[in-house]
Formats: sequence, C-alpha cells, structure tokens
Amino acid sequence: MTVKELHEFFNAFLKLEDFPGDPSLNGIQIQNSGLETKEIKKIAFAVDACQQTALKAAEMGADALVVHHGLFWGHCERVTGVHYKRIKAFLDNDLALLAYHIPLDANNPYGNNFGLAKLMGLKEAEGFGSWRGMPIGVKAKLEKPLTAEEVAKLLSTVTKTECRAFPFGKEKITSIGIISGGASEDVDQAAAEGLDAYITGEFAHEQYHTAEEMGINVISGGHYGTEIIGVSLLKKKVEEELGLESCFIDIPTGL
Repeated sequence: MTVKELHEFFNAFLKLEDFPGDPSLNGIQIQNSGLETKEIKKIAFAVDACQQTALKAAEMGADALVVHHGLFWGHCERVTGVHYKRIKAFLDNDLALLAYHIPLDANNPYGNNFGLAKLMGLKEAEGFGSWRGMPIGVKAKLEKPLTAEEVAKLLSTVTKTECRAFPFGKEKITSIGIISGGASEDVDQAAAEGLDAYITGEFAHEQYHTAEEMGINVISGGHYGTEIIGVSLLKKKVEEELGLESCFIDIPTGL
C-alpha cells in the first residue's frame, strides 16, 4: 500500500469532501519519496504531529504517521524555527504525514465523539453540535442517572486522565452532549438542546460563569485525553482490515 492508497482508504469513510469548512488541510500533509510507488509496511499513529512524534515514528520503523492534529492549518507559514524542525524530521526520515481533524472528530463510529460515547456505554447516540456549519459532536443517554462527579469518574476510565466535574446543573444526569478537544464555547449548544451535561476536553475560564448561569453540568476530560480515541480506532481498523503493522505513539500533554 502506498501513501496515496492509504489516504484513499481513510477518505472512503472519513469523507473529507463533506467538511469544506475545515481549514486543517486534511489528508496527506507531507508525502514520502514515492507517493504512488513506495510501499508502506508500518504505520504509526499519534494525536499530534510534532518533532517528537516524527522522530519516534522513524525510530520505530514507521513509513507513515497518522495524526489528529497536523502541521498545517490553512494559512501560509514560514518554514523557520520550530516549524522547520518539525518538517525536517519528516523529510530526513522519508516519513509521510497524514492528518484528519474535523472529519475524525465527527465520524461515526471511528471519531473521537462517537467513540467516546460508545466507550462510556452511552445509548441512543446521534449527531449533535456544529462548527462552522459542519457536524462535529454526539449526544446520547446514560444507561442510568449519574451525578456530574460520577460521569467524570466514568470518563476517566476511558481517557486515562483526571477528569473534572463542574456540577452546575441537575443533580442526576441522563443526557450528555460530547464535543472533544478545545470546544468549551460550544456548551451553549448543549444547553440549547436541553441536555443535562456537556463533555469536552478543555473547559475554558471564559465559559465558567456562562455554564453556571445556564444551569448545565460540564465535565472536562482533557484535550489530549478526549482526542486519543479517534486515532486509536483508526489504528485498530488498519490492523483488522489492511493487516499492516502499526504502533501508537503516546505523548500525553496533561492538557
């Protein structure tokens, strides 16, 4: 399988064309020396593209690195300083880079949000929330009512991070909206839907009083913790369907 074929495999279900408003330059961000000719024998997966993940992937013998957060975000950037170091790490090791941002957040069943809902044992999952007019999150129901602290504990078992509860709403939660990563500003969408709680990665200071005044519970699971899900599911799919060797590069930021 070549880099081009690998991207075609992912795009068959991630469907980048359905997310025209995403400035993340999804897909192949850095090719290798043989876009349509060099065989990929091992694929590395990580949440973030950076110098450290590139060097680690090369050290582990990977031919391509697949991430959620790529190196390019839709604007022109000088290849100097840190940006140069990151790109150089890929080019020096003939390592291809593929990134899938909003398409991987939103995908059912391989995305961060639907993946989180399933791993938490939530039921009746359906699409919820939008970003720049694109669908992104999920809303679902708990099997039994839980407090905000109990939901945070449940989420912690999935993300392997210390999740924090902000109990601003109902004592017992039955319905939850999820948008992973840095989506604290979307708490208003959860409140507008009449949901009992909202789960995101980073809960920002600016939204604290807003959520409290709207009377909705918020659980913060960490940006990294809530977005390790999608790339992990992609890794499993590649192993099961393509039979390619793969590895996961776990570099938690604690954020």
